[in-house]
Amino acid sequence: MPIMHKTTDIIRQEHAALSAMLRSILLLLAQSRREGTLPDFTALRAMLFYVDEFPEQRHHRKESELLFPKLRARTPLSRDLLDELDHQHGRSERAIREVEHALLGFEMMGEPRRGPFERAMEWYVDHYRAHMSLEEQQLLPLAERVLTPTDWAELDAAFEQNRDPFTGHAPTADYAALFSRIVALVPAPIGLGPARA
Repeated sequence: MPIMHKTTDIIRQEHAALSAMLRSILLLLAQSRREGTLPDFTALRAMLFYVDEFPEQRHHRKESELLFPKLRARTPLSRDLLDELDHQHGRSERAIREVEHALLGFEMMGEPRRGPFERAMEWYVDHYRAHMSLEEQQLLPLAERVLTPTDWAELDAAFEQNRDPFTGHAPTADYAALFSRIVALVPAPIGLGPARA
């Protein structure tokens, strides 16, 4: 039975939180489409801001700047995989800007911009799900096999910092209002907002 390290557990928890957030965004969009109404733009903006601030800026940075260099140093087998994951991180950071812009267009211009926003959002969700699957199925098992106890101690200490509040950790003071807002606006599994059919 392989040893599970804190870092891999944190990565999986953060992936689960992001998956739930992305699913909630798609549920909000599906509900507004069914009802023939505009979606709750305040909730969508808050959720996309979270995606940009935590998964894109913090989660990816920890992987690209801390985990990936250790893997590159330990095995040449990781080179192609890590190059692909770094490329995906860069593409994902650009894509979230495109999604946020498409949301602004939808909010400002109305129904004619619904389709472009929904297509951008669906592409982003599909891309991110495939990315997380690649990390969980290939990257994390490789890391468990080749990294040393010293590597893990350093990674575990670093990954413990800046934890995602949607993995059960209290938000830092500067993010407390954002997370309170998201929890109040968004339905389960993320928040306590109105249930979605």
